Amino acid sequence: MSNTDIHFFELLQVGQQIQSRERSSVEVTRHMLARIEAVDSRIRSYALATADQAMEDAERADTEIATGHTRGPLHGVPLAVKDLFWTAGIPTSHGMSIHSQFRPTEDATVIRRLRDAGAVLLGKLKQTEGAFADHHPSITPPLNPWSPSLWPGASSSGSGVATAAGLCFGSLGTDTGGSIRFPSAANGVTGLKPTWGRVSRHGSFELAASMDHIGPMTRSAADAGAILAAIAGPDPLDPTAAHVPVPNYLSPLTDNLTDLRIGVDTTWTMNSVDAATKSVLAAALQTFSMLGARIHEISFPDAEQAVRDWVPLCAVETAVAHESTFPSRKAEYGPGLTHLIETGAGMAAMDYQKLLLRRAAFSGRVRALFASVDLLLIPTTAFAAQSVERMATFGEDAELFAGMLRYTCPFDLTGNPTITLPGGCTQEGAPVAFQLVARHFAEDMLINTGRAFQQATDWHKRHPAV
Repeated sequence: MSNTDIHFFELLQVGQQIQSRERSSVEVTRHMLARIEAVDSRIRSYALATADQAMEDAERADTEIATGHTRGPLHGVPLAVKDLFWTAGIPTSHGMSIHSQFRPTEDATVIRRLRDAGAVLLGKLKQTEGAFADHHPSITPPLNPWSPSLWPGASSSGSGVATAAGLCFGSLGTDTGGSIRFPSAANGVTGLKPTWGRVSRHGSFELAASMDHIGPMTRSAADAGAILAAIAGPDPLDPTAAHVPVPNYLSPLTDNLTDLRIGVDTTWTMNSVDAATKSVLAAALQTFSMLGARIHEISFPDAEQAVRDWVPLCAVETAVAHESTFPSRKAEYGPGLTHLIETGAGMAAMDYQKLLLRRAAFSGRVRALFASVDLLLIPTTAFAAQSVERMATFGEDAELFAGMLRYTCPFDLTGNPTITLPGGCTQEGAPVAFQLVARHFAEDMLINTGRAFQQATDWHKRHPAV
């Protein structure tokens, strides 16, 4: 890869060059801002590029590094974040017209931690309205850089598009029903949804508080580990952030997976997916077997009811999150988010309690699986490389709805961590991904296993021609 392709370098690669003073952060940041200006007018991933702030961050990083004060692997590296994380003095709209003029007076905890790690923030990335399914009618959605006819993913679509297109070296997204994993799969990047509570949610707009997960979207599993290490950990400003030690996610790679037990429910994962997804799953199993992992046939708990329950559970929590502006400003909401909030507001207490009991029971059954296996290998979605046209029917097409949510929202309900890895492509060349799922707080296992897979394959090194 030539120097002119530096925008496609992995985060750790460009970070090492900056921190060793082979390149300057100013040089790299200037390159990225010029690329955003040249490319993003076509693919529209940024809600706002903060060029002046980014150059100030880069100059500060270079000064610190020159004096021997290196903060870690993110120091001087240009990143970008989804537009629901508060950034002091910078517009943070949450994809909503009612927040278009909102300028927070403080940084979200994850933003402060990225700044403390020395990262350079290039700007805010587009998202769907309120981080739900659809973009607000006033917002032009991002385009998938592999093809404008392909769906770019759901609410963290801007993060997936920008990371894939070389408009940042990594980004932050959120996942409530699949919104780190959908755009990671659709755009061919690595997405890590941590355990619920691993990352503080303070200063982040909510969709559904008990299912909102914050995590990195990057070019590799190692890059995801570098970002997670910076943002994870307890936070006095968020009492739900877990007091669990944060390990060294970049400890030496163990590429011998002989002690790793990977569980697969062949019926659940293979029988209801398209040919491209099935091929990627089979190839991933073969790669992990070659690396020494032991494949165990398991029976995953019936997830169909959990998928059906996700919508009303999300609806109730979303109605709570929007209580101060809905219905008082209903006219400013788009139709999709309006319908979700009204569904939640109309839920009867006894019906909601039944949902909670089923969620707890399902979570317990999933937790029990990890007594006999270390990881689960599953699809990200049942249907690879969906078109924008077909995804426009998502709400009316029951088969599509179930196939897209079957492998994502169950793990927002349980809070388990997952990593989405590029694992192949369709006949037309569009990226196809798969997921690994771990027990709570085993992100280090996901990252290490993802690194081993990416040492043995090169799917994550393929880039769209933009």
